[in-house]
Amino acid sequence: MTSPASSGSNRKIIYSLAVSLDGFINGPNGEIDWHVVDSEFMNFIHAQVKEVDTFLFGRRMYETMVYWDTAADDPSLTSDAREFAHRWNQQLKIVFSNSLDQVQGNARLASTTLEGEVERLKSIPGGDIEISGATLAAQAMALDLIDEYRMFLTPVLLGGGTRYFPESGPGFPLERTGFHQFTSGVTYLQYSRTGSEAHNASTVRQS
Repeated sequence: MTSPASSGSNRKIIYSLAVSLDGFINGPNGEIDWHVVDSEFMNFIHAQVKEVDTFLFGRRMYETMVYWDTAADDPSLTSDAREFAHRWNQQLKIVFSNSLDQVQGNARLASTTLEGEVERLKSIPGGDIEISGATLAAQAMALDLIDEYRMFLTPVLLGGGTRYFPESGPGFPLERTGFHQFTSGVTYLQYSRTGSEAHNASTVRQS
């Protein structure tokens, strides 16, 4: 498969999640109650999500996010969250799972491998493609598919959980291409691959 840096497609493969200072996306028992979700954060996310038209999920992340399929029906939902829900329902979700027989809303089960789905998506016009979930992202890293890493660095130590980056895997240099400091204390960091030459022999991640 053609690597992202040398692909003719303009559709970026993005890995974006909140992450603790010690590098975890959830706590030892799967806790995510430490996420900071305020109006400033939601406005920032809305701007980013407008550029995305497809999400790639593993089963667990899909089951976490499927709430948004019907969230707009909740009268207590804030206007920011309602806008996100409406956008969510317009976007395609592709779910990679060996245990699910069906999915709902604007979602479908993957019909081929992760590499095959990405190759198919990048061969047709469209918006960016976001991978959500550390397990699926680790597979994408191993296959050299991810163009851009986005981290919402949150001032909390979790002491364990699921890591944003796998404990082992390929190494390569990155270039910081985005930064934002939220009033909540969350820091947004965005890193991109530095070019096709970075897909070869580098062994050290840089920040």
